[in-house]
Amino acid sequence: MKPIFRSIQSQDDAPLAAIIRKSLTDHQLAVPGTAYFDPELDHLSEFYAADPASRHYFVVTNESGTLLGGGGLAAYDSEGKIAELQKFYLSDAAKGQRLSYPLLAKIEAKAVELGYRQLYLESHHSLEAALHVYQKAGYRALCQPLLAAQHTTMDRFYVKTLEPQQPNQCNSTHGLDSTNGKTIE
Repeated sequence: MKPIFRSIQSQDDAPLAAIIRKSLTDHQLAVPGTAYFDPELDHLSEFYAADPASRHYFVVTNESGTLLGGGGLAAYDSEGKIAELQKFYLSDAAKGQRLSYPLLAKIEAKAVELGYRQLYLESHHSLEAALHVYQKAGYRALCQPLLAAQHTTMDRFYVKTLEPQQPNQCNSTHGLDSTNGKTIE
């Protein structure tokens, strides 16, 4: 299966809300203080489209267009240039296909494009697979939220410093020759 990553559209709202609510229910997190009760959950496309200079949401589908999940970002601490990773969930059908890593990479690249220097997230100890992904992707565990937490049930906090993409310097007249690895002058 070749996954397709794209920006959220209005037709994604209902299936995406269902994926998020099912995941939270499966982990006994269908409680206040989680994304389960977020007012924008049923209209994520509108929420992220309302401020494209500071927010974005990607979905992942299979080749036939079936929605497999998604993840987004929005401003968390504008002065500190910190965005929050938000509503990062995959359906049961997507699990085990290693879609989390490329989806997370797209979100991180978009955060850099929007001018953010760090990406922060809140999670829960019962979401073990997600915590593994965050740690493997270079997120550093924090003892507490950076700011007052909106989702008060969440008890795991992570942050990652984002690196802007560097231009490929192998094509310059100085550096390493990409064919043999020797220094060229």
